[in-house]
Amino acid sequence: MKDLFELFATFAKIGIMTFGGGATMLPILQRELLDSRHWVTDEELMDYYAIGQCTPGIIAVNTSTFVGQKRKGTLGGIFATAGMVFPSLIIICIMATLISNIADYPWVQNAFVGIRACVCVQIFNAVIKLAKKAVIDLWTAGLFVLVLAFSLFLDLSPILFVLACAVIGILLHTLNIVKGGAGK
Repeated sequence: MKDLFELFATFAKIGIMTFGGGATMLPILQRELLDSRHWVTDEELMDYYAIGQCTPGIIAVNTSTFVGQKRKGTLGGIFATAGMVFPSLIIICIMATLISNIADYPWVQNAFVGIRACVCVQIFNAVIKLAKKAVIDLWTAGLFVLVLAFSLFLDLSPILFVLACAVIGILLHTLNIVKGGAGK
């Protein structure tokens, strides 16, 4: 039971420290789960991010579920997920009661401008860290550039990009063009 509460507390701590949505939690998840607690490897965390992006819900919540399930099975997944969403639930309830009364104040609007800028930097840092681990050769660099270009100019679902790249990765590995994955 102690391990389940540790999962809850760890993810509640992550959830309460993060503003700006699921993507801004990625660097905090990385620091807490990989660097501090050593609960996951780089590769596992990147896989969780990828799967979390493809499944319904917020990527950070999905990642917490995967990590909790890996550590303590189904109950671990439930406790980790509950820990991740609990702070947000409380904060949203408080904000919902206050925001309509204070949203028009200039200092509140200015605070949100600053928070949005900070969130953009956090997401950018997460992308840089992920790219350093994911773009490992010319093929992955090519896929990165191709998906970046398509996502900038086409209005397609991210799921299509992930599925297409998964198929391409399988084909490249099957044809022995790239090494990695299960063949390591």
